[in-house]
Amino acid sequence: MSTAYNNAIGPQVRTPPPKPGLVIPVLAVLSLVLGLQSATQYFASIFQYQDILGTHLNHLYPPWAIVGWAQQWANDYPMQLKQAGGLGMVVAASGLLGLTIVRVVQAMRPRPNPYLHGSARWANKTDLEQASLLPRSRTLWDRIRGVSTSADDGVYVGGWLDQKGRLQYLRHSGPEHVLTFAPTRSGKGVGLVIPTLLSWPHSALISDPKGELWALTAGWRQQHAHNKVLRFEPAAKEGTVRWNPLDEIRIGTDYEVGDVQNLATMIVDPDGRGLETHWQKTSQALLVGVMLHALYQARHDGTTTSLPAVDAMLSDPIKKIDDLWKEMTMYGHVNGQVHPVVGAAARDMMDRPEEEAGSVLSTAKSYLALYRDPVVAHTVSASEFRITDLMHHDHPVSLYIVTTPNDKIRLRPLVRVLLTMAVRLLTDHNTFARPTAPASPARPPQYALTASYQHRLLVMLDEFPSLGKMEILQESLAFMAGYGLKFYLICQDITQLKSRDTGYGHDESITSNCHIQNAFPPNRIETAEHLSRLTGQTTVVTEQLTVSGRRTTGWHGHESRTTHEVQRPLLTSDECLRMPGPKKDPQGQITEPGDMVMYVAGFPAIYGRQPLYFQDPTFAARAAIAPPVRSDTLRVAQDPNPVTVRL
Repeated sequence: MSTAYNNAIGPQVRTPPPKPGLVIPVLAVLSLVLGLQSATQYFASIFQYQDILGTHLNHLYPPWAIVGWAQQWANDYPMQLKQAGGLGMVVAASGLLGLTIVRVVQAMRPRPNPYLHGSARWANKTDLEQASLLPRSRTLWDRIRGVSTSADDGVYVGGWLDQKGRLQYLRHSGPEHVLTFAPTRSGKGVGLVIPTLLSWPHSALISDPKGELWALTAGWRQQHAHNKVLRFEPAAKEGTVRWNPLDEIRIGTDYEVGDVQNLATMIVDPDGRGLETHWQKTSQALLVGVMLHALYQARHDGTTTSLPAVDAMLSDPIKKIDDLWKEMTMYGHVNGQVHPVVGAAARDMMDRPEEEAGSVLSTAKSYLALYRDPVVAHTVSASEFRITDLMHHDHPVSLYIVTTPNDKIRLRPLVRVLLTMAVRLLTDHNTFARPTAPASPARPPQYALTASYQHRLLVMLDEFPSLGKMEILQESLAFMAGYGLKFYLICQDITQLKSRDTGYGHDESITSNCHIQNAFPPNRIETAEHLSRLTGQTTVVTEQLTVSGRRTTGWHGHESRTTHEVQRPLLTSDECLRMPGPKKDPQGQITEPGDMVMYVAGFPAIYGRQPLYFQDPTFAARAAIAPPVRSDTLRVAQDPNPVTVRL
């Protein structure tokens, strides 16, 4: 017995086999009924509808009446019954014959397969509802129970025009991450970032290069979202919250060495290229020992230390550097004993040749040069908040990282330190709940990740490839959603993300770990090709008409029609580059939205429209709320001992 191969393509794979239709059987039965009706009416007409039939002079009889008459008058009117029966058989046979001919013609006609070369299509309302980007339509049972079908804590990923031409906001509230491709001045801020920050009620960590997001969203987040709003601007004299990276070290625990090693690695690798040279590796080991020594000194003195204090220890113009190495090998760090890591770092420097030791020392000090700026040194010498406050404070916390264009490059190492420490510290505590009921073959054990945080955290990073390669970000995106962190990553184009020098290379996994990708009209062909491939291939069925005959006559001798299935991208790279962008006034301000495309894993591509916050009265009113004059603070800052800093 042969088995047919399953060669279903496209959506046919998920479509159940078609059930036998009822049209043909219904038409066949109708033909038989018409035959009976014809026989009945003909037999009645022979007798001119008289009482001999036992009727009351009706001219329309039920189809089955001929059957009763045949039983009643078969011996009296055999000829008339044969004539009526013959007519009925002709009518029924004609109907069945016509039905057979139509069926044969349909079977012989070519049937183009709309999925032959691809089944890509644009998403409709049902797709958007299933993707949880639009609130699903409320059923009667939902209304009775008072169940809401919309989410109030999602991020905005775009807009979509419905059949009536109304703009519907697309909003995603799940734990998955979002990646946006948006060139400069394309409207990502007014269309996606600002609406999200004017509606997200939970904690947020926001990259704000120009301070614009603070000005437009901090007021609403503080007054109406009940957030503690923190403005971290390291190069500002006033109005900034202070944060000391060394306060995040879990000194005196088993994690202290790992914490200091991670911090030292971030300091000596400001571009994310890895520890490539001998001097980077040796200076990293030196900084680990010196920072641990400074932390234990401050702990014994009942004060704190900081990166400027560490730099002061290495650059003290009064104290010889050899004296520092000796002090590190003789100080009672733990129970009156020298810390093994501190002692090893000092011993390494003492054993090096003088020239090599000088090179290692100068390399280490060069990475701490940023903290010699008195403004930056003051900002990072004490902590008015801690990283864990973002998700564990009594109130949600919004931290704005503000770096002006003039200071963006030199402050990048500090911003990388803050973001990397946030990822490491906020993904450190979670437990799995054990099953409450015994497992069985019918019901396997269910393990759930127990949340150990009070508030979800949205990490909004604009132009994140400009921070350099952050390996911890790429590695952690796959599991950070389970810890309550949702990343909203924005870059200019795909080449910026895949750059080998400043990005994550061609084998990056950022795009793989982002459930949603959306894009404004791109400027580079590489991004357009990436978006075209994401959209997919579709099949276009075309019909070709061939006519033969003389041109001088109005009659055509022969016509033939053929159908062809043609493959093409649903959105070609050229069409992607020519997507209508936002319209602007002479001053360069956006006045009308442009188009955009969105991709949700497992669903058709979405062709949408950019939302603009200033065209929405609700968002415009929220953005008009003035930001606070000064940043909130969550802790009382404890400045380092001036003797320890040695300034």
